[in-house]
Amino acid sequence: MISIQAKKRVLESVKPFQLVKYLALSSLMVIMVCTIVLSGFISQKAKAILLKKSEQYALIVAENLNHQVFFQFTLPTLIAEGEIHLSRESQYERLDKVVRNTIHGLSVEHVNIYDLDQILTYNSSNKELIGTKGNLGEPFTRALNEESVSIMSAEQSNFFGFELKSGARRLITYLPMWEEKPLSWRKGKVLGVFEITQDISHDYVTIHRFQWIVALSFLLFVGILFVTILFIARRAERIIAARSQEKYKLEEQLHQSERLAALGEMIAGVSHEIRNPLGIIRSTAELLDCRMNDDKQKRFSSIIVEESTRLNDILTEFLDFARPKRLQPATCKIEDILDRNLSVMEAECQRLRIKVQKSYQKGDCCLEADQDLLYRAFVNIFANSIQAMPEGGILTVRTSITNGRDGASFVEIQVQDTGTGIPKETMKKIFNPFFTTREKGTGLGLAIVQTIIDNHSGEIEVVSRDGQGATFIIRLPLTQPEFEAEGEAAE
Repeated sequence: MISIQAKKRVLESVKPFQLVKYLALSSLMVIMVCTIVLSGFISQKAKAILLKKSEQYALIVAENLNHQVFFQFTLPTLIAEGEIHLSRESQYERLDKVVRNTIHGLSVEHVNIYDLDQILTYNSSNKELIGTKGNLGEPFTRALNEESVSIMSAEQSNFFGFELKSGARRLITYLPMWEEKPLSWRKGKVLGVFEITQDISHDYVTIHRFQWIVALSFLLFVGILFVTILFIARRAERIIAARSQEKYKLEEQLHQSERLAALGEMIAGVSHEIRNPLGIIRSTAELLDCRMNDDKQKRFSSIIVEESTRLNDILTEFLDFARPKRLQPATCKIEDILDRNLSVMEAECQRLRIKVQKSYQKGDCCLEADQDLLYRAFVNIFANSIQAMPEGGILTVRTSITNGRDGASFVEIQVQDTGTGIPKETMKKIFNPFFTTREKGTGLGLAIVQTIIDNHSGEIEVVSRDGQGATFIIRLPLTQPEFEAEGEAAE
C-alpha cells in the first residue's frame, strides 16, 4: 500500500506539468487554425486590393486608349476617308499601331473593341475573329451604361485562401468607349466597348508566397515555443518526481525510525528482564561445573554455560540495536581499525583457508570517527564475508579517497569476497532488522552496521551477483559536522 500511495503522490505532482503539455498542444492547434484563418483573411484582403487596383489600372488604360484611338485614328480617318471600315487593311493597321503604341510597356495582354451591336471590330491578338458577334451579356450592357465591369477568369478552388491548384489568372475589364470632345472634360456619346485583358498571375503568386511565409513563420514560432514549453515541462516533471521520491524516502525513513524506536523500547525492556535471570543461570551453571566431578554432569553444565553465553550475546545485539551508543568521534586512521579487525579474524580465516589481501591507497589521511563503533561495524561486515566463503576464498580490503557531489572528501572502504554472492531478491532486505538467511542468526548485524554508518554521516551499499561474490562499499566523511562544530565552539 505504501508503494502505491507513493506512486500516486508522484503522479499527482506530475499532473500539473502534464496539463501544461496538453495546454501547450491545444494552444498549438488553436494557433495553427488561427494562423490559417488569418493567412486566408490576409490573402482575401490582398486579392481584393489587387482586384481594385487592377480595375483602376484598366480604367486608366481605357481612358488613355480611348483618347489615343479617338484623336489618332477615329478623327483622322473620318476626315481623310469619311467613314471607318476596319475591314480595310490600311485602317486596321493604323488602329492596331495606335493601340499597340498605347499599351506598350503596360500589363495588358490584349485589347478587344466591340461596337454597339456587340460586333468585334478589333482584336489585338487574333485578326481572324474580327466581325464575329460576341455574347458578353450583362457586362456589355453595363459597360454601355458607362459602368466599368471586371471579371476574373480561371478562378481556382481554395481552402481558407490557400489555393489547391495553381493556374493563370486574368482580369477582364469592360469599359465604355466614348466620343471625345475637344477642349472639354465632358464625355460624348458611347461608341462601343473596350475589353481589356490583364494577366495578373504573377501578382497572385506573390500574394500566395507571402501567405505561405506568414503561415510558416507563425507555425515555426509556435513550434519553437511548444518545444521550449515541452522541454521545461519535462525537466520540471523530472525534478518534481525526484523530489517526490526523495520525500517518500524521507517519510519511509521517518516511519521506519518510529517503528524501530517503538521496537527498540520493547526489546530493551524485555532484554533487561531476561538478562538478570540469565546471568543467574549462567553463574549457577559455572559454579556447578566447578563442583562436579562426573564428566557426564560436567558436560551438561558446560552446555548450559555455552547456551547462556550465546543468549547473552544475542541480548547484547538486541540492546545495541535498541539503544545505539552516542557517537564519540576522535581522529583516527581507518587502516588501524581494519587491521585490528583482521587480526581478530585471522584464526578463523586460516581455519577456512581464506586468503586476505589488503590494498590501502589512502595514504596518511585521518578521519574523525568513533573507533569502537566502526570496529563493531566491520566485525559484522567481515563476519558476513567469511561466512559466505565456507570452502575458502579471497577476502580483499581496499581503501581510497574520493570526492562527493558537494566537493567534500570521503574515505571509501571496499570489502570484497569470492563467496556465493547475494541473490537479487535478498539484496533489498539485507539491512532490514531481523532479516537473516542463517538458522541461528538474529538478523541484526547489518542493521547495526547501517545504523553506525548513518550516525557517521556515511553511506553503505552492496554490489553482488548470485554466485559471484559480494562487495560492501562504505564511504565515510573525513570530518564529522557535529565534531567540527564543537571544535569551532571551543576555539
